[in-house]
Amino acid sequence: MKKGLIMEGGAMRGVFTCGVIDVFMENGIEFDGAAGISAGAAFGCNYKSKQIGRGIRYNKKYCKDPRYCSVRSLLTTGNLYGAEFCYKTLPEELDVFDTETFKANPMEFYVGAVDVNTGEMRYHKCVDGGKRDLRWIRASASMPMVSKPVRVEGHKLLDGGIIDSVPYKYMEDLGYDRNVIILTQPAGYVKKKSAALPLAHLMLRKYPVMRDVMDVRHIRYNQQIREINDREKAGISLVIRPPYDLGISRTESNPDELERVYQIGRRVATERLEEVKKFLDI
Repeated sequence: MKKGLIMEGGAMRGVFTCGVIDVFMENGIEFDGAAGISAGAAFGCNYKSKQIGRGIRYNKKYCKDPRYCSVRSLLTTGNLYGAEFCYKTLPEELDVFDTETFKANPMEFYVGAVDVNTGEMRYHKCVDGGKRDLRWIRASASMPMVSKPVRVEGHKLLDGGIIDSVPYKYMEDLGYDRNVIILTQPAGYVKKKSAALPLAHLMLRKYPVMRDVMDVRHIRYNQQIREINDREKAGISLVIRPPYDLGISRTESNPDELERVYQIGRRVATERLEEVKKFLDI
């Protein structure tokens, strides 16, 4: 049995995931590997570095800081979430990312992003939490229209959630056959075609293949959720979801709202803890 943890993105809905994984870590739940997309990568990397509380801590502390997320950052750098602050200043100085523990932890950690020139997913196995890994995590979390594509190893990449919001198939192909999947939308959620597609087409006009990718994003996502539901019913995967719509902005800057959603994640994880242990044969 190969145990995997799979974490959906969803921008600041991801603090729900922070709550879930903190409870898991506090209770000694270990996985052979994990995969995160977008916020699932940016926040989920703290599992491998074993930094309980880090995800919610820095989000609450810096959510109002214009260097972290602001229209000013978007206008001056092309990134709503400031790359220099989020992926250098914060992890190196303000809330230090424990790269030594990350490197020493045998749990494999994968992130995924979309190649804007080909429309294909690219995946990366993070090994030491260093600059290369953080660049891949940044690419995975770079939302279209409010982020510049990230150049990584000859590729130009954006948010992996555009194609593979929940990378369960990728993990299954790697041999992970006992997977806990953390979603950030409640049961019954159906993604609709985005009303912002005309703007997306305009802003991504340099990358024509992305037009087709963005047009079917909702179809891909809904198909993934149907397949996840089937896996859950068959007992192949254990799925953790919010009990209802989290009602939080994708760019939430109210620390109280972040704490509220984080506590929902903690509560759901605590309620499901024994079920998770049984599922993972702990």
